[in-house]
Amino acid sequence: MKDQTMFLRPEDEMDFIPIIPLNENDNDDGQDLIVPAELPLLPLRNTVLFPGVVLPITVGRDKSIKAVNEAYKADKLIGVLAQKDSNVEEPAIGDLENIGTVARIVKLIKMPDGGTTVIIQGKRRFELGQITSEDPFFKAVIKLLDEEEAPKDQDFDAYVSNIKELAAQIIQLSPNIPSEASIILKNIENPAFLIHFVSSNLNTGLAEKQQILEINHIKSRADVLMQLLQRELQFAELKNKVTNKTRTELDKQQREYFLQQQMKSIKEELGGDSNDRELKEMQKKAETKKWPKAAKEMFQKGIEKLERMHPSTPDYSIVYNHIDLLLELPWEEHTADSYDLKKARKVLDHDHYGMHKIKERILEYLAVLKLKGDMKSPILCFVGPPGIGKT
Repeated sequence: MKDQTMFLRPEDEMDFIPIIPLNENDNDDGQDLIVPAELPLLPLRNTVLFPGVVLPITVGRDKSIKAVNEAYKADKLIGVLAQKDSNVEEPAIGDLENIGTVARIVKLIKMPDGGTTVIIQGKRRFELGQITSEDPFFKAVIKLLDEEEAPKDQDFDAYVSNIKELAAQIIQLSPNIPSEASIILKNIENPAFLIHFVSSNLNTGLAEKQQILEINHIKSRADVLMQLLQRELQFAELKNKVTNKTRTELDKQQREYFLQQQMKSIKEELGGDSNDRELKEMQKKAETKKWPKAAKEMFQKGIEKLERMHPSTPDYSIVYNHIDLLLELPWEEHTADSYDLKKARKVLDHDHYGMHKIKERILEYLAVLKLKGDMKSPILCFVGPPGIGKT
């Protein structure tokens, strides 16, 4: 394998951050590693360590500092276990997972503030055995778990290829992950290390990472990882879609605001201030109107059209007169219909001389309206020269 630059994802982000280069010889499966039957234990609050993966750990708890110092003085090997609940400040043995990873301490750094940063590399999985000490730090007998070799068949090769492809797609959709991470993935040749590397950096909960670590068969481990990657890819695609949609809407709003400001400046140059005030007065008057939805929409379209037009254009007066008429019409006013036939005959005889047939037809029309109670009757049409009283 070519030189690898390790990446670690922070607890609250799905980023790959460069940690330390690994050579092919450093990335062994740990099968030939001589491990004591008893090891000091290092609880991890926010992550799960996988074999082959390198992590920087800030050690702050007294027991953890003492365990790291003891291991570093001896053979530099320490048992790393994830906490079941990351909120527990001082975990007891019962708060730790039963399956962990034997780690080699690569480097121990004493910080100026008194803290300790330790860089560890996972070597082999182990099962927690008898607890031999809880003070001044946890110490226990461990049982190393065998790692099966990666199967050399097409099915497993397909798993490995899919894992690389899914991880690469997630990197491409995540703006916070450097593009170099894709190159790192392509250069990983060891299938087991690929699975552990991607699992360590997966943006998922500790319980799911621990689930992967506890699986004995590497093919089953790859299957679970691929399912989690597919879920993560769907989430990344959805997140990217929402981000792009939000950015598009924001760009549209900014563009509209810019154009409106330009239109405002142009109108001021052309002397359109008085026209704007008049349109605002019409809009204010429209807010008090009780009119149908269709009339309101037509009025608003007319206002928007006038705002885009200059008063000197020929169509301006036509649109203006139309919306002005809409404002003046008595939409909310209603009068009661009168079907008093005697009163109607008296008015007709007083105002119009003769025209007996026409008067009779009008009275018949009113009588039918009175009986039916609706206005769906035929419309009367009066024909004749001007000035004879048709109106």
